Amino acid sequence: MPDEQGFRFKHLAVEGVMKSGKSFLAERLAKRLGGRAVFDKTDNPYLADFYEEKEGSSLLTQLVFLVNRYNQQARLAQRDLFEERVFCDYIFEKDKIYAYQTLSDDELVVYDRIYGILSERVPKADLVVYLQISMPTLFRRLAREGTPMEKNISEKYLEDLVEAYDYFFFNYQQSPLLVVKADGLDLSREEDFEEVVHQIGHMKSRQLYYVPLGDERKENRRKP
Repeated sequence: MPDEQGFRFKHLAVEGVMKSGKSFLAERLAKRLGGRAVFDKTDNPYLADFYEEKEGSSLLTQLVFLVNRYNQQARLAQRDLFEERVFCDYIFEKDKIYAYQTLSDDELVVYDRIYGILSERVPKADLVVYLQISMPTLFRRLAREGTPMEKNISEKYLEDLVEAYDYFFFNYQQSPLLVVKADGLDLSREEDFEEVVHQIGHMKSRQLYYVPLGDERKENRRKP
């Protein structure tokens, strides 16, 4: 694969549902290939109210996330072309996935107007890596690593979210896309991590679906 100096992507984004490993991968890629890791801001004063299903909290929660993500991405758009590479653990468009899972039709009218204005000013990634995991994997990882709020999320919401992510990236056209079947991927293992780095470095097509060797075997070995 290209070395650090020859690596052609200046703005790479990693996506996936919670517990997919996207933040960890973005951080490791920044260290391995040279660059800056940029993480989605998860602090939100309305998030606890949203999980408690308080009236009106869904729209407020979503708008705070939307504005925070826009401000962060807008700063990236202003960076010097010769500045270090950027590895984000999200894409701006992901905000819409969550909005359509949580907002009512009336709320979506308001949201879509604001989203439409902001999205025109957000830079597109040179490459998006989607870490695709299944529901059984998500459940196991939430049971093992989830916060109390995450463990309280309904099974129906999680199922809808996984389905929405898969549908979104099945139709994704905005940037080159590498889909990695990540159920059995352990990104803390050098072998697994370097497999992903290799796929990124040799990405030649507009879209590629990558299934790591031994994927299911490795995931089964890690089951508690």
